[in-house]
Amino acid sequence: MATAAAGALGLLWGWLWSERFWLPQNVSWADLEGPGDGYGYHGPGNILSVFPLAAGVFSVRLLFERFIAKPCALHVGIQDSGPYQAQPNAILEKVFISITKYPDDKRLEGLSKQLDWDIRKIQCWFRHRRNQDKPPTLTKFCESIVNIYLTSTPCPSRWRFTFYLCIFCYGIRFLWSSPWLWDTRQCWHSYPYQPLTSGLYYYYIMELAFYWSLMFSQFTDIKRKDFLIMFVHHLATIGLITFSYINNMVRVGTLIMCLHDASDFLLEAAKLANYAKYQRLCDTLFVIFSAVFVVTRLGIYPFWILNTTLFESWEMIGPYPSWWFFNGLLLILQVLHVIWSYLIVRIAFKALIRGKVSKDDRSDVESSSEEDDVTTSTKSPCDNSSSNGANQVNGHMGGSYWAEE
Repeated sequence: MATAAAGALGLLWGWLWSERFWLPQNVSWADLEGPGDGYGYHGPGNILSVFPLAAGVFSVRLLFERFIAKPCALHVGIQDSGPYQAQPNAILEKVFISITKYPDDKRLEGLSKQLDWDIRKIQCWFRHRRNQDKPPTLTKFCESIVNIYLTSTPCPSRWRFTFYLCIFCYGIRFLWSSPWLWDTRQCWHSYPYQPLTSGLYYYYIMELAFYWSLMFSQFTDIKRKDFLIMFVHHLATIGLITFSYINNMVRVGTLIMCLHDASDFLLEAAKLANYAKYQRLCDTLFVIFSAVFVVTRLGIYPFWILNTTLFESWEMIGPYPSWWFFNGLLLILQVLHVIWSYLIVRIAFKALIRGKVSKDDRSDVESSSEEDDVTTSTKSPCDNSSSNGANQVNGHMGGSYWAEE
């Protein structure tokens, strides 16, 4: 029995790392194990080292949020207070929990007669009750400053901003001296016999660890309406980074990562300005972000990145199974770019009409003002998540992305 199980696992492992799928024709894993500049080729098994690193990144975020981000938020005047608490009422609470969070007109009229409350007061109660479960501005501010979407513990906006800015600067510094930045055909020259230098390895493994942390923390962070889109985005991002690492397409991979990081830190900076109530700065940063996002995702990405992965690589190395899969993921990412760009352009159009950045369509937080007659969304597109109008607005969106907004 044990022998049969071991044999089955062996077959599964062999199928998983099939050379016919991962590598071009007449190339084996053994061919890539020779010495090379820097680290040489690490092999597919070394990708597993990303998981403890992702856990480390996750831990760093928690420490950053608690000891750096939250004090900074309080310093700029963001209060550590939650939304207005709804007045305790057993009847309304039972309706809210067991029946509906959004009562229709007929139910509102019935509750009004039962409680001897006017309908407006009942609407306000349900609005306040829904907002009780929403995070305060302090939490959202913190959720943007370092980027690693995680829990509702103090401070993801600064975390994301810090990470995106640092990794983008590192990527530019690394790629500036790399020949494939100036000539994308160099991505396929002598492929797959391309050495994996230490600088390239660190760049790759940090990006992958970061997006694994995003994948897990998405389930504990503030929930957004674009949750599913971001989940697909993170899957595509992790798939792209992992697959390009395993089959040694790391040169074009660095171009894709740096291109997506270019707009993410701008979105997070706009969110921080919004939380700190610097509206003019928020609007300016959002306009800059929108321009950079559209140019990089709808201009440079399809005409520079997809051109080299689809056409130049076909000409120089020819297609093989993982080549098709890799380009399929890149095309999925382009579809997400189009969706997010539409959301961003729509928000920008509203901003031109209203004179300021409009509310984020992804937001679930409603106005708690006593004067509002109807439930409305209050979060700005500069708000966290990503993403987040596209995270999201964040590319992230959000970048991200191969990423990620």
